[in-house]
Amino acid sequence: MRLLYLDWPHLPLRLETIRRALSDDLTTTSIVLGGQPWDPGTVLDCSPAARRLGVRRGQPLGSAHNLVPEATFLPADVPTYRAAFEAALDVLAAFTPAIEGETDPARTAFGQVFLGIEGLERLWGDEPTLLRRVAASVASLLPGAPRAGIGNTRFGAQVAAVVGERDPGRAAVPRGDRETEAAWLAPLAIRLLPAKPEIHDRFRLFGLTTIGAFAALPHSAVVARFGVAGGELHDLARGMDGRKLRPRRPVTHLRADAELEPPVEELEPLRFVLHHLAGVLCEQLVARGAGASRATLELELERAEPLRLVQALPEPVAVPDLLERLLLARLEVAPPQAPVTRLTLELDGTAPAAGQQLGLFTPQLAREARLRWQLSSLAIRFGADRILRAELRDPQAAVAHDRFALLPAAEDLAGMPAP
Repeated sequence: MRLLYLDWPHLPLRLETIRRALSDDLTTTSIVLGGQPWDPGTVLDCSPAARRLGVRRGQPLGSAHNLVPEATFLPADVPTYRAAFEAALDVLAAFTPAIEGETDPARTAFGQVFLGIEGLERLWGDEPTLLRRVAASVASLLPGAPRAGIGNTRFGAQVAAVVGERDPGRAAVPRGDRETEAAWLAPLAIRLLPAKPEIHDRFRLFGLTTIGAFAALPHSAVVARFGVAGGELHDLARGMDGRKLRPRRPVTHLRADAELEPPVEELEPLRFVLHHLAGVLCEQLVARGAGASRATLELELERAEPLRLVQALPEPVAVPDLLERLLLARLEVAPPQAPVTRLTLELDGTAPAAGQQLGLFTPQLAREARLRWQLSSLAIRFGADRILRAELRDPQAAVAHDRFALLPAAEDLAGMPAP
């Protein structure tokens, strides 16, 4: 899965200096955010100049004052910082619902955002274009340009952001598997691994200077020498970062639309646009291993009331052809009565995509699932009350009519009331 990583370093301090209209250079001026030296609190953030003198986040304010008595100490406005970052996350959610960001300013990860961008090319353009649009969308909410990187894993995207700050041409890891990412990481300095200082000291003792040199070591030897933490670092160096994106909010629906100019009157052009939108949304579902259980199609009409069709799906699915087939059947039954100016497709109730169980000796080929999709299509065209199933009641009944009953077979599949 492709991930876009954004990082606003020292975001609480940046927000506070903007709020106070301070013009100090944070690289040369020592500023400590969190309160006055005599307050019982701890350091929430500090400028790079103060950090070079030993000040750290979470340090008692009195200790920070002992290290840098000439520093400017500022009280923190935590609710303001949180509100600003949450507002930015809400704006970023317009690009993709797969967004992760820490909103507690006391956490180290505050100011860092991961966005799942798999399958967004047809909506927002290629990755460089998407990055420019994302950065521009929050430029008025968060001060300064973020460090940005794109990768196939969390670690790869974070490293790309650091490397890309010096060399913008390397701000993205090439698409591919773990071998591709490992090859991209190999020549980079080993200090980019998120290891404790003592482990980096041991790396130097062993003469390990690049990520590739560390990745080339046998995994068992690394675990024996550096412990479990070393084994996890070794996995990162080999492109094996298994940490998943944790969306800020559960992904409950995806939406895409297209404006039609000139307005469209016939179904065939609508089918083409519908297939395109379904493909865009299904790519995002596939990237999450999810499927949609309901589709909503909205048509804005020229000089007429909008047409809205809600279609229940037989099973959670992320297959554009199946979605197109059912929704087009709905349009054939009840075609729009005026030219269509905009088409919007929304997929709701996203859940794990339905799997396909294979037999031990012969593939089952998802016969039941195919039957349910066929029944849905028939129910849409002819009415759910026209499709019946036989249920055995009493095989020994004297009257043949009493031996079975005919019951509705597709009431829950048509996605619309029976005619």
